Amino acid sequence: MTTDTRTTSPTRRGTVPLLAAGVFVVGTSEFLPAGLLPLIAADLQVPIPAVGTLISMFAIGMLVGAPVMALLTLRLPRRLTLLGALAVFGAAHLLPVFVGGYGVLLVSRGIAAVACATYWAVASLIAIGTVDESRVPRALAALVTGLSLANIVGVPAGTWLGQGAGWKAAFVAVALASLLLFVLQAVAIRDRSSVPSEPLLRLARRELRVLTQPAALVTLGTTAAFQGAVFCAFSYLSPLLTEVAGVPAAVVPLVLLGNGVGMLVGIRIGNRLVTAGLLVTVRRCLLVLAGALLLVLAASWHPVAVIVAEVLLGVATGLLVPAINGRIFQVAGTAPTLASGMNVGAFNVGNAVGPWLGGLAIAAGLGLRAPVVIGIGLVVLALLLTQLSRALERPGLE
Repeated sequence: MTTDTRTTSPTRRGTVPLLAAGVFVVGTSEFLPAGLLPLIAADLQVPIPAVGTLISMFAIGMLVGAPVMALLTLRLPRRLTLLGALAVFGAAHLLPVFVGGYGVLLVSRGIAAVACATYWAVASLIAIGTVDESRVPRALAALVTGLSLANIVGVPAGTWLGQGAGWKAAFVAVALASLLLFVLQAVAIRDRSSVPSEPLLRLARRELRVLTQPAALVTLGTTAAFQGAVFCAFSYLSPLLTEVAGVPAAVVPLVLLGNGVGMLVGIRIGNRLVTAGLLVTVRRCLLVLAGALLLVLAASWHPVAVIVAEVLLGVATGLLVPAINGRIFQVAGTAPTLASGMNVGAFNVGNAVGPWLGGLAIAAGLGLRAPVVIGIGLVVLALLLTQLSRALERPGLE
């Protein structure tokens, strides 16, 4: 990938939505196995926990693949990297369809995860390269909208297809969608950013030097804490609703839908808030998120109240998306490529650590409300990190 995020490339209408469509596809795949666990386990004759490892493998692949591939592709054209990632991603979904066995499926999920991480990172760079600096948070938020739609539409649709035609049919559908997007993006996306002539090691050292500065590390920590808070509470939403609040199990999918729609609304509102400054907006929105989690905790005694609180939690989560994604590029300055990869990695640290902490609390007998309490604690940690970030920075970056 190239390293210059401000290019002479003209803004192409439809580029960011097309990139977001790719995020929709890769995001659908990321969470698809969760709805197909029993089917995959029965077909491959392995225990459900073993199939659950597919989700862990994807998270590990995303976490490791994002920064590593960002460095390895520093001297490649962004468009070539984007299309290559999409091609590998689609092929990884066909591999277990034609070559059976749990081991092949596990490896293919790892390959798909690395390709997914690469796509996320380079799509972010292309997106911010097509807009002026003031619209960077909005462009990045548009990509995350693709992920939100994946959870609202893509995963349920894939689960429905898998249940009706077999889990392999769902994987084939993802591969075909990847192929379609490969063709569309090959035709429509034109990135004219220059390819650096410096040796790869020199480029990598420069990017690493910027990204290992305290301000950048603190910003990445803030992102991980935020995502950990959200995933800690969200991962155990279903048992909280049914076993604590008394919400009927049949209503849970509607609550999940409401949470996802709320997040989309929050993103739209968050796009308008970034004019106050990225760091200021992150701090304010973290306070709103803490309030939303407190509301979920207080409302967990009543079925109607907790449903409303969960929708508001989705809104509060979405509010943060534009500012927290734009923040790392503001801090990174001359190291946008690795910043993009590290940002993807930070989100996946939160994805992994949040549910793990929530599970530990439940296993320790602290109850199904404990993940929400831990989520509040992680938001407090994120707030403290924003204060540290403020102290580390020069005036004017807020």
